Amino acid sequence: MTTNKDNTSTLQSVIDSASSTVQSAIGSITGNPADKREADRKQATADAEHDLSHTAAKAGPFAVSSTGAVAQDDPDRTKGAWNQNVGALKEAAGGFIGAEGLRQDGIEQNRAGKGQEAQGQVSDLGKGLKDRIGGTVGSAAAGLVGDRSEQEKRQQQHDEGKTRQRGVEHDLQKEATHDQY
Repeated sequence: MTTNKDNTSTLQSVIDSASSTVQSAIGSITGNPADKREADRKQATADAEHDLSHTAAKAGPFAVSSTGAVAQDDPDRTKGAWNQNVGALKEAAGGFIGAEGLRQDGIEQNRAGKGQEAQGQVSDLGKGLKDRIGGTVGSAAAGLVGDRSEQEKRQQQHDEGKTRQRGVEHDLQKEATHDQY
């Protein structure tokens, strides 16, 4: 995996964090402040790599990662969110005008939309994992034979898979935050 600022990996952040811990222990044992400063620098780098690796922005049904990869949500996620909104509207309108049937229909549509969205999220997580593994293995194999074009194509596959997964994580975090309030 590459670790330049445009393509940061979670694995590299774990390696750098572990290296920082070892360096800090050495600094504590030897009493050398330079070792402690280097450990702090490595930990800061590891933290930044981890944060960058988990960065994804959402714009409607699209997720964009720090690598520039774009992934579109599974259609069930979009349809499920739509059904939740329409269901909530029906539920509110039914409650407001006293139409119990409309309110119950809204509750059911909202519930069905949540299930539909969850199915899309599971699908996106699975496809993302498949693309990440396939991209990583394919990139490594292409690197061994020196096929730079195939290596870049497979790295893009990996990045799109990671972006797809980060998009789901972003939505789940947003839902969890929303549920707290």
